[in-house]
Amino acid sequence: MTRPGLRPLLPWVGLGALVLAQICYPLTAGATRAGLTVATVVLGYVLSVGHALLTRGPRAAAALVAVATGGGFAIEAIGVATGFPFGSYDYSGELGPKLAGVPLVIPLAWTWMAWPAWLTAARLVGPGVARVALAAVGLAAWDLFLDPQMVAEGYWVWRDATPALPGLPGVPVSNYLGWLLFAVLLMAALRPLAGPAVDRAGPGDAPMFALYLWTYASSILAHAVFLGLPAAAAWGAAGMAVAAVPLALALGRHRRQGPQDRQGPQDQQDQQSQQSRQPQQGPPADATA
Repeated sequence: MTRPGLRPLLPWVGLGALVLAQICYPLTAGATRAGLTVATVVLGYVLSVGHALLTRGPRAAAALVAVATGGGFAIEAIGVATGFPFGSYDYSGELGPKLAGVPLVIPLAWTWMAWPAWLTAARLVGPGVARVALAAVGLAAWDLFLDPQMVAEGYWVWRDATPALPGLPGVPVSNYLGWLLFAVLLMAALRPLAGPAVDRAGPGDAPMFALYLWTYASSILAHAVFLGLPAAAAWGAAGMAVAAVPLALALGRHRRQGPQDRQGPQDQQDQQSQQSRQPQQGPPADATA
């Protein structure tokens, strides 16, 4: 049984292990790199699901697994079988065991980044369409880094990679649109299934914010310098900036503010709602009457 005082440290430990694995990635090749890729995804999956469980409880963690892992596998199986919504593609055997043509590790990757993308949106905007949209873009834009990298490694191949984004041959535009479509469905389903516990971002979410910003910054560096994919670095930097840059600015403001000013969008809405429910007071009675 985990001591209560150690629970907040567990996500940071997991994040440290994940960062170490990702730093080692450019230093490896071949089967070692493929194995490290799988291990990295598993670490990210355990980190995100574990954080959801520790900070939001079993319902939120189960909802995350259902919509991101279960939904991710379903959409990938449909994609491999029919070509919808991503385009026609096939996975190699380098990422481990497959079910219905999909490596079992692939749905874990959806889950790994879906949770920090959701929390980032929860930190930046209030509930509703804007939050779902920002979370979806924050997740889908990650694939601007991921897909060119994985195609370059030979982990999957597109049967028809046209039309493609400038500088990113080998990956069709339909892939990114398919990612965005599924990301919208995923984020729209997460809140109803997970419950009100996922409405707010709080101090305990700092490891997930660090994960999102680390993924953003390290992916730019790795693609531009170590992996020989400068166009992917530029496209990914532009795409993920929609969520990553506002998050970094918000966290910077948070550090400079006093505790009384540290309110997220949901806290501000709650405060306004409470104020509107307070009874209006009339003018004070005339003490001289």
